[in-house]
Amino acid sequence: MANQSATKSRASSIGSHGAQELPSVIVDSYNVEAKDDEGFVGDRASRRAFHDILENWRKPLRKLGTDPFGEEDSEEIGKGRLDEILASGDAEAAAVIQSAVEEFAQELALVARRFLRLKAWDKTERIVIGGGFRHSRIGELAIARADLILKADETKIDLVPIRNHPDEAALIGCCHLAPGWIFEGHDSILAVDIGGTNMRVGVVEPNVKKAKDLSKARVWKSKLWRHADDGPKRDEAVGELVGMLSDLARRAEKEGLKLAPFIGVACPGKIEEDGSIDKGAQNLPGNWESSKFNLPKSIVAGIPELGGHETTVLMHNDAVVQGLSEVPFMDDVKRWGAFTIGTGLGNARYTNRSAVEK
Repeated sequence: MANQSATKSRASSIGSHGAQELPSVIVDSYNVEAKDDEGFVGDRASRRAFHDILENWRKPLRKLGTDPFGEEDSEEIGKGRLDEILASGDAEAAAVIQSAVEEFAQELALVARRFLRLKAWDKTERIVIGGGFRHSRIGELAIARADLILKADETKIDLVPIRNHPDEAALIGCCHLAPGWIFEGHDSILAVDIGGTNMRVGVVEPNVKKAKDLSKARVWKSKLWRHADDGPKRDEAVGELVGMLSDLARRAEKEGLKLAPFIGVACPGKIEEDGSIDKGAQNLPGNWESSKFNLPKSIVAGIPELGGHETTVLMHNDAVVQGLSEVPFMDDVKRWGAFTIGTGLGNARYTNRSAVEK
């Protein structure tokens, strides 16, 4: 009974889902849906926005019958191919891409300015840019160009690409949801990154012996499921997610890793304290915003124990968690934010707790 009480006591000290106060930062704001006369501001710097811009630059050439991309839909042209053309492809096609990158950079700079006007984003010193778009040459150029645009008009902000690969950043960020004692006697955790197209799970090694600030954290193994291709129902999606986690847990145990009884989850939407999702999960399979659905509880039901201890699941917004992977590299600023460029524009703003507690 005493051991059970101790387990519950420690579990309660982990914190609540979607918490404002995390071990290293205070989450000042996230999932903001800022609007202007044209709609949601963030939509102007999304992956879809870039494809729309690319399409607009192709239209005059298409009318002349000289579109270098032919009949191919702009949304179907992948980042890798665009990067190749920009680097060494047809000059006219490269010029179209370059024009789209420039216009998108202008939109990204505009979005940054709009966010900086928000009270919760006041005095932000740096914004890290993540999401799949960042993992491309066109994405890197757009970020760098937007940074120059902002500096040219004397906006005091740095725009920088996220350091970790976008596919791994949220998994690594899950380590920053957990209090330090979680890593005592354990060398790895399970992490989940849920998106509107994919679900990714991984085993993350925090490597606290190499760096207590988690700057050496790395993904040991991961698995990806592109749920958008399968169109599952909600319960089927959760079952597949639990199955992937269970498989990785078995592989980690077989390889001699000591998994902590903790699973960090990054999920789209406004995350409530009890683990339900208030809004923003419309791209996920089924109704994830139902008051009767609770993803953390569903995961615990599927994986009640890890390493002989009761499993604890902690969930936060996906943009928040992806941004958390940058915590070790933000000790030179007090207030910073994160944008994730994907289907939409995820956003989060943080204040370093070290700055508040001094």
